[in-house]
Amino acid sequence: MNIHAQLPSARFHTIEANPVPKGGRAGIFTAADGVKLRYGLFPRVGDVHKGTICLVQGRAEFIEKYFETITDFQKRGFAVATFDLRGQGGSERLARNRSAGHVEDFEDYWTDLRSFHGQILLPDCPPPYFLVGHSTGGLVALLAAARDRIMFDRAFLCSPMIGLDGLPIRMKWARRVLDAARFLGFGRMPFGRREDRAMSAETFEGNPLTGDRARYMRGADTLAAHPELVVGAPTISWIAAAMAAMEEANAFDFPASLKIPVFIAAAACDRVVSTAATEMLGLRMRTGHHVVIPGARHEMFMETDAIRAQLFAAFDAFVTEQSE
Repeated sequence: MNIHAQLPSARFHTIEANPVPKGGRAGIFTAADGVKLRYGLFPRVGDVHKGTICLVQGRAEFIEKYFETITDFQKRGFAVATFDLRGQGGSERLARNRSAGHVEDFEDYWTDLRSFHGQILLPDCPPPYFLVGHSTGGLVALLAAARDRIMFDRAFLCSPMIGLDGLPIRMKWARRVLDAARFLGFGRMPFGRREDRAMSAETFEGNPLTGDRARYMRGADTLAAHPELVVGAPTISWIAAAMAAMEEANAFDFPASLKIPVFIAAAACDRVVSTAATEMLGLRMRTGHHVVIPGARHEMFMETDAIRAQLFAAFDAFVTEQSE
């Protein structure tokens, strides 16, 4: 069914400015439907034990991008378990064009998460378990919070992909157009924007991701040194699948379906996902909270020290609530 351009390898890809966090080890597991995914486990640092963070990344991201953030969680007393979603990072790619970001359905990401939870998280990591998701991973985590109340104690979402600004037509009509293209056999065709360019020193100014040059360049340098991690434009199928998942999250009765406490942190200056849609969902949630962080761009874990401090303060307060 899948086109295996290159099978994953159980190793991290490092550069001098981005070392592996203390005690980290990489591995490969096989999801329930046979797709092979790369994962990383990182033990807590110090004597304080608070449980395990299960980190779900955004589209086109990879484990190495979160080494600094993983270290921050370790210092707080958490072990960290993370994996590359199918079709990106060091996991198995699903299209003949290896750089195309492809998935047929967002339920496939749910398969990834459930498989990771059962095969890696439960046997190898100490409880309690906290789900942390960014962007696409934030949407995956949000849907997980509505599907199961046993897997995780709490979910913390950073810039979740709940809505998109600037669409020329309503999302449901856009999805129908894309579904028609899929039916005609164009589902694996990349569908990018002309202004999208690979990360480099030249693309930092005005970028929508972060205002921190050093962290931006760390990601760019990692991809330049290890191009096998690169993911380019999403395919038509990926975009259609994402829109279907966003429609589910925006349904009127969705907030009532959330089975665990959820915290949403939105970026005030986000140009990738819709902050307004995020706020609207946050206001409707019965089992959680939301905050908008001033001055922040989309990738808050990669932002300036001041913005990251606000994000982690929100996380610390939310996790502490469980013991009160």
